[in-house]
Amino acid sequence: MWTSLFFRGQCILKRRGHLQRHLSARVSKSREEDDLPVFQYVGERSKRKERVFVWGFSYTGALGIPSFVIPDTGTKKPKRYQLTPYRLEMDEKISSAACGYGFTLLSSKTANISKIWGMGLNKDSQIGFHRSRRDRTKGYEYILEPSPVPLPLDKPQETKVLQVSCGRAHSLILTDKEGVFSMGNNSYGQCAREVIEGEIYSESQLIHRVKELDNTVVQVACGQDHSLFRTEKGEVYSCGWGADGQTGLGHFNVCSNPTKLGGDMAGVNIMQVATYGDCCLAVSEEGQLFGWGNSEYMQLACVTDSTQVNVPRYLPFQHVGRVKQVACGGTGCIAVNEDGSVFVWGYGILGKGPNFLEAQQPEMIPPSLFGLSDFNPDIRVTRVFSGLGHFAAMNNRGELFVWGKNLRGCLGTGRFEDQYFPWRVTVPGEIVDVACGVDHMVALVKSLM
Repeated sequence: MWTSLFFRGQCILKRRGHLQRHLSARVSKSREEDDLPVFQYVGERSKRKERVFVWGFSYTGALGIPSFVIPDTGTKKPKRYQLTPYRLEMDEKISSAACGYGFTLLSSKTANISKIWGMGLNKDSQIGFHRSRRDRTKGYEYILEPSPVPLPLDKPQETKVLQVSCGRAHSLILTDKEGVFSMGNNSYGQCAREVIEGEIYSESQLIHRVKELDNTVVQVACGQDHSLFRTEKGEVYSCGWGADGQTGLGHFNVCSNPTKLGGDMAGVNIMQVATYGDCCLAVSEEGQLFGWGNSEYMQLACVTDSTQVNVPRYLPFQHVGRVKQVACGGTGCIAVNEDGSVFVWGYGILGKGPNFLEAQQPEMIPPSLFGLSDFNPDIRVTRVFSGLGHFAAMNNRGELFVWGKNLRGCLGTGRFEDQYFPWRVTVPGEIVDVACGVDHMVALVKSLM
């Protein structure tokens, strides 16, 4: 026994000696290496890549993945639904996205000739005219992959596209130097041009330049069949279908000429407008909220019992605080204040559980549902979005949360069930911007590295 212990002790001493010699060698080596050049790997300072992710109903081509609609091989079946975010392969740097009813517009701020790409349903030329390869005289009714939309620009290499917006069957394009362009269905004057009786919109090559307003337009927003234009002076103009008062012009008629709104917004500096269905919201510089249009689902019930409001009304929501940004869909509304708190009202799946389906006054969604905790005390929501029947919110860490009607898998949760509370969508990167449609969504993402 004593012999074995002695042997073990000798081994330990040898190991210690070897370790000391190894450490001293490493120290001397590190001193020598102080004078050597330092090599940095590309990954440490690599530029983050800008990517586009899509999900939801794919059969119209709105996701821009041709193989989903027409499989590459005959053994595969068409893929009607993409239930999780799917990366769209595009070489261009996309800066703005918009989802219409079965179609999508993407835009880039680059100086390249191609600045706009459309995909999806195109029966009313809402994403421009695209010639068929077989018959050069005809256009496609469905565009299955992102295809360039030629804009009639005077200076194409100098003018940049700032924003795109999509409605039921029309689209608006905002540029920095050449104003606003419209295309698609104009049955109610929503393209800001005269309504022509019997006009055929399919295979139309007409892209209309909206006439100059009193000052420069800085934001456009498409409703179902109406359009809103916000100027740099904080004024709002509208045109299109007005049967629910959504044009806000004091009547319920069709209007094809963009006209300035008054009502409670007269003289108020408006910083943002929002619409998608037939209800409209606006936020002032002071964080006040205004609304007009459809109120069948109690969107404007705090100021009137009427279901149609044809002039902007101030919405006195005292407990909401200073509103920073809003969005509104078909039946519900959402707002985020300067503290990052989210409020919802109207009718539908509002995000506070299956028993909370209607509210005349805004109700706050618990901040913990957007990532706030004792371990993450600085989390706050920075932007909110709305499709026709679902909502989305983005926090200051670039995380995306969705809830509402999961029509054809539009929420990106990996299943078809409706979502009654905010649910985080897994996307490989930081969310920069989001566009919600009827049954699909698009996210602009910056890669993590």
